[in-house]
Amino acid sequence: MGLLFEQIDSQPSDIGEITLRRRRIPALGDQDIYEVKLGEEFLMSSLFVEAEVALADLALDELSGEALDVVVGGLGLGYTAEAALKDPRVNELLVVEALDAVIGWHRQEKVPLGQVFNRDERCRFIHASFFDRAVDAEGFDPNRPGQRFHAILLDIDHSPSDLLNAANADFYQMDSLVRMARQLHAGGVFAVWSNEPPAEDFMATLREVFVDVEARIVRFFNPFQNGESSNTVYLARKST
Repeated sequence: MGLLFEQIDSQPSDIGEITLRRRRIPALGDQDIYEVKLGEEFLMSSLFVEAEVALADLALDELSGEALDVVVGGLGLGYTAEAALKDPRVNELLVVEALDAVIGWHRQEKVPLGQVFNRDERCRFIHASFFDRAVDAEGFDPNRPGQRFHAILLDIDHSPSDLLNAANADFYQMDSLVRMARQLHAGGVFAVWSNEPPAEDFMATLREVFVDVEARIVRFFNPFQNGESSNTVYLARKST
């Protein structure tokens, strides 16, 4: 058995110290568990990825056709992006990540999925704020201003009301969502991960901008609680 705990990297960022750790919990077997912390706050763990995968799967299941162009907001440990790339219809995947350290972990393959992205020519990292690019008239892709996408998948904040950065709050309002929706093709899908149960106020805001708005509950086993936990995936479609 290897080390039970290792801090792989820690770097300063505009929103606090960002840290990548690896550990093993003997009761859970020999698997390496990768964790990311922001300051003293846990952001993500490779032990709980079901809802991150579902974010991509549920959104792409709503789409027909081929040659899909997709944006993922927030790279993290990469499970949403990997799930999107597993869909053979995906033509290009842009992953917009504000923290250069997180992009570096994947490019240097310090995390398990780094090699997946480094070997897949469909995937491109954009070092930028998702929230800034979402409302910018030039859009997410600096190489192709005005580019439209079939799906935009967001997993950055803990929820639309529990934010990593208070400055993100404006994005979840109608005006910002309208501007972001201009980057979707007609019939395109916007999806958001949340650590909290469905929030009717956010769903009401989504309905001001999109159609076919729903919240899906994603349930998974939590070994720390020896029981079930759940996350939410919001799905919303741009009108045709």
